Amino acid sequence: MKKETKIALTAVAALVLLFIGLNFLKGVNVFQSTNTYYVKFKDVAGLAVSNPVYANGYAVGIVRKIDFDYDKAENVLVTIELDDEMRVPEQTRAELEAELMGGVKMSLVLGPNPARHIALGDTICGGMHQGVMDKMSKLVPVVETLLPKLDSVMHNINRLTGDTALVRILHNTAAITANMNEASAQLNRMMKNDIPQTLANLKKTSANAEHITGELSKIDMVNMAKNLDETLNTAKDFSMKLNTMTTDLEKKLSGTDNTLGLFLNDRGVYDNLNSTLKNTDALMQDLKLHPKRYVHFSIFGKKEKPYEAPKVEASEMEDPIVAPKE
Repeated sequence: MKKETKIALTAVAALVLLFIGLNFLKGVNVFQSTNTYYVKFKDVAGLAVSNPVYANGYAVGIVRKIDFDYDKAENVLVTIELDDEMRVPEQTRAELEAELMGGVKMSLVLGPNPARHIALGDTICGGMHQGVMDKMSKLVPVVETLLPKLDSVMHNINRLTGDTALVRILHNTAAITANMNEASAQLNRMMKNDIPQTLANLKKTSANAEHITGELSKIDMVNMAKNLDETLNTAKDFSMKLNTMTTDLEKKLSGTDNTLGLFLNDRGVYDNLNSTLKNTDALMQDLKLHPKRYVHFSIFGKKEKPYEAPKVEASEMEDPIVAPKE
């Protein structure tokens, strides 16, 4: 073999090795078959060729080419190559996410149905990943509109917290809370102790009432009413008889045709009785003062002087008292 041929073959082999090495450094395996898809973006945000493509956090391909669509200036067409085993489900979309080191990575958000795939060479819709910072940036205008209101609210809160009435309200609330706690404790004690006892007493009372009702149902109310009617009639007859007796007694007491009436209505009977009582009183006094005048007793048979009756004035005694003989 000629020397020139060897140099040519060596140069070709070097070019092949250089091509394979450059693709390897870019993350492209020239010996592995790939599937090509297209992703349409409005803004690639610094995406570069050979950037990896991830699905569920795993690298499944690379960005092969980025083309600007001059016919539609709002779209950038990105060509991606995925592993031969990778199948893209329908409704899959691509998202670009900025990394901490300044790079941009593409992630495939796979569709909900893995059994239905898009065809090779189809176009996937792409957009920016809505991270926390992006959401916060959208909230900035809303926050700016809320800041004046928030400042007014804080001013009112500071004014309320500096008011002494709020302190009194808090103290009163604490006192009310303490009272409610005490009332709740008392209610719990009552529910635990008094209510069961009360319910037991009510149960006994209900049983007694039921027993009394049963006993009352056994009573012959007709006969009882009949007996009560007879008792009332007897009481009525007795009352009439008592009224008659009272009337007769009143007549006899006021009349003079009977002994009791004469005794109550005759003045002479009263005077004679009064005189008799006075004579009896005088006799008893004389008996106490001079008992020997009425009773004579002597062991030696000595005779006493003859008895002389006491002198009683005629005005004091209408009927003279006759002294007993010795």
